[in-house]
Amino acid sequence: MSQLVQHFGEYSAWRDGVAAALSCYREAVADANLSDPASDARIVRTLERLAEDRLTVAFVAEFSRGKSELINAIFFADYGQRMLPSSVGRTTMCPTELLWDEALAPSIRLLPIETRTGTGSLAELRAQNDAWTTLPLDIDSTEDMLAAFGRVSETRRVPIAEAKAYELYDEEDPDCGLAAGADGSVEIPRWRHAIVNFPHPLLKQGLVIIDTPGLNAIGTEPELTLNLIPKAHAVLYILAADTGVTRSDIDIWRNHIGAGPGRMVVLNKIDSMWDELRGEAEIERQIARQVDAAAQTLELAPEQIFPVSAQKGLVAKVGRDEALLAKSRLPALEAALSVELIPARREMMRSQLHADAAELFASRQSLLSARLRSVVEQSMELKSLRGKNRNIVEHMMRRIDLEKTDFDASVQKLQGTRTVLSRLAAELFMHLGMDALKKTTFETREAMNSSMFTSGMRDAVRQFFAEVRGRIMLSAQKISEISEMMGVMYRRFSTEHGFALSVPKAFTLQRCLDELAAIEEVYQKQFGAAALLTMPQLTLMRKFFDSIASRVKGALEATNRDAQAWLKAVMAPLETQIREHREQLKQRRASIERIHLAADDLEVKVGTLETMQAELEAHRTALAQAEAGLKAALAADASKQALPA
Repeated sequence: MSQLVQHFGEYSAWRDGVAAALSCYREAVADANLSDPASDARIVRTLERLAEDRLTVAFVAEFSRGKSELINAIFFADYGQRMLPSSVGRTTMCPTELLWDEALAPSIRLLPIETRTGTGSLAELRAQNDAWTTLPLDIDSTEDMLAAFGRVSETRRVPIAEAKAYELYDEEDPDCGLAAGADGSVEIPRWRHAIVNFPHPLLKQGLVIIDTPGLNAIGTEPELTLNLIPKAHAVLYILAADTGVTRSDIDIWRNHIGAGPGRMVVLNKIDSMWDELRGEAEIERQIARQVDAAAQTLELAPEQIFPVSAQKGLVAKVGRDEALLAKSRLPALEAALSVELIPARREMMRSQLHADAAELFASRQSLLSARLRSVVEQSMELKSLRGKNRNIVEHMMRRIDLEKTDFDASVQKLQGTRTVLSRLAAELFMHLGMDALKKTTFETREAMNSSMFTSGMRDAVRQFFAEVRGRIMLSAQKISEISEMMGVMYRRFSTEHGFALSVPKAFTLQRCLDELAAIEEVYQKQFGAAALLTMPQLTLMRKFFDSIASRVKGALEATNRDAQAWLKAVMAPLETQIREHREQLKQRRASIERIHLAADDLEVKVGTLETMQAELEAHRTALAQAEAGLKAALAADASKQALPA
């Protein structure tokens, strides 16, 4: 078992452990009657996030670098043969995602290349089932699976004019990768995108593999440039030792990948340097020179480049040849990938879950403490009535009535706060809303379509980003006003009525701003240069904007959902304690009123309250144990975060 498979299994087990501990905590909260819609919705969202968690690894390379063979060697060697087509020349003709969705049957979904002439982005086409050709996948038949996987690499020959319509041919671009035949036709991919739904053990645990074509596809398919590659948790960029670092290799690295967390360079096909007439030392020096040359060209440290032979590694795994496997250096790459990818993902998930859990713990404990404090106060009040006359009882009833009057006045003031909150929330969602974005998107498209010059189109896109960023900043101002207003209200109820409330956690739009900045950075890399763009590139720019608008829409929709959840959560603790306090005041007055100095009734009531106190203490212990269990699950495997490569 490779370290990658082992670590991924550990990460999957960690996720399952956290989900189980969170479910136990949810049960403890329900048993203690501490659930409310806001807290339960937060737990459900967290459980869904754990269940839907994905780790995406993208393999990027020009053709003939052995990319598909590397995927076969790392993930599919257990099948005893190649699953992805891998041969001399170009085999990956369209971007291919390998994943597992248990809601769907094993299948391969293929998006026809003709959809490139439409206006919808690939992200929007994902939800249109009728736009795809679906092939069933018989996982019990290796031959059937091989035939189905082979469909992904299908091509067809079309006239140059049709290839231009799909933006796959540009006679002015020497790197377009297509050459016209004698009949004036060119070979193009039959499919634009492929999604393989396959119950591989790692895919079932949440791994997503992306196999990409070369520079031509990366440069012309906005979905790759904007979404799949930038959002991948790890990107393996494959070079070939037999070709060295070519110009197109450099272009892909500089314009679409670049150094950063989770970005790794693989120097494949080192077996081309194996020579029986050379000694092992000479072969090692030659590989080292290739690594140094690639590192210098890509401006990386040599340690960041991993020389391997994917083909020999696959052969060694299938044939269980440990010596050949070690010589292929594939285990070193797998170990480095596992250390680079999995601990970073676990820490990110751990950090998010810690923050959510801390808020849940604080709110539930606060509510439980308020109930316990009320029971203790009631018990003390009743015990103080032992031997007292009716006048004392009536005095205590009047004191409770006065306390209720003051409390009702505070709640009445809160109604005004709710009105202001509703107005601010409406203004917040007006700025973040889809109607405003739809209007800005339409105006930008109109400006781009009416301009035939590079500067005019760039100005339109620049204005689009500026307007979206401006609305996000206006939304941030409204969020700040809401946070300040709710902070004042929380402190007032804590001071005047003894509520155990902490100021709500501030909501930030920084993630949305970062997402917008990342989208703009990708756009600038491709179209922001000062040089004039050709007509085909201007056409591509218009299509690219469709994907930009789609991704911005997705970011704002996610932010809207988060903002709505925050607005519910920001009021929930206060409203819950208000209901609790009102009920407690009612119970206190009723208890004192019923007693009328009757010792037997008094003692029965005191006994009842003592029983309630014991039950609440038991719930507190159970809740603390559930909290400890969740904390332990989150902290599990901390010692395995930095296994050596």
